[in-house]
Amino acid sequence: MKNLFFAFSWIFLSTGVILTSVAGVQFYLQGITWQEFIGNPSEAVRASITTAAEEEKQAEITAFMEVQDARAQIVTNFLARYKAPLTPHAEYGELFVEIADDYEIDFRLLPSIAMQESNLCKVTPPGSYNCLGLGVHSRGTWEFESYEENFRAAANVLKNNYIDKGLTTPEQIMRKYTPSSNGSWAASVNQWMAEMRYDDRGAGRTAKEDADLLEFVETN
Repeated sequence: MKNLFFAFSWIFLSTGVILTSVAGVQFYLQGITWQEFIGNPSEAVRASITTAAEEEKQAEITAFMEVQDARAQIVTNFLARYKAPLTPHAEYGELFVEIADDYEIDFRLLPSIAMQESNLCKVTPPGSYNCLGLGVHSRGTWEFESYEENFRAAANVLKNNYIDKGLTTPEQIMRKYTPSSNGSWAASVNQWMAEMRYDDRGAGRTAKEDADLLEFVETN
């Protein structure tokens, strides 16, 4: 019996030492000393959690800012990849982002619709500069003085008549913008938006989903 008692005592003691060691390593990795934990364990743990949360939030903010700073280059890459006649591509990449910020819309939306409607302005009604299929109907087609005028008009229409009215995905916009579509319009727009999200052509086909048009919008 005595031997059995010592055996169990040794097991419990060993277990306690192991757990204590693991805890010590954990708090060391979190930047908390064992003395701090003994003195006020709840505050020490709370400090660890707060620090981790702050670091994670800071990483998210940094990533978002990096995405923001990369937007013009992402659009530029998209225009160059498909040899859009919008040249110099870098200038139009910056223009799309500028217009998106002015109207508080997703920076990918206009180039994606332009890709779907006119193969990035390669096929438009002669002399119209109408790359986004804006005002195209049996009574005639809206014409613009420049691509920029067309883009700004489209941004204004999409912001005020669609997004501000709660239509915040390509699927929802399609039902009003091109109601005769069998769904292919939204599928294509979502593909181009996914491609720009990852700046990768293959990802556009494999990672597309109905995009949230407010995801990359920083409102004032």
